[in-house]
Amino acid sequence: MSADSPAFNLLKAQIEYQFNNPALLSQALTHRSFAANNNERLEFLGDSVLNFIVAHQLYNRFNKLPEGDLSRLRAAL
Repeated sequence: MSADSPAFNLLKAQIEYQFNNPALLSQALTHRSFAANNNERLEFLGDSVLNFIVAHQLYNRFNKLPEGDLSRLRAAL
């Protein structure tokens, strides 16, 4: 999906959000089977950020639990 496609414009209108870098959204929404441009690198980064946020929240919320218990909680999410 290109940044100026009708589908992209519909998405922007439906979620009422203006993207600073529409090319990143286009890349993130591109399936891995589509040519050489896909979201693999963004998926890697997003997964890492999400794992950090979850770990940070668990670490703060359950500050008395040992590492093994925190790991099991994170894996269960």
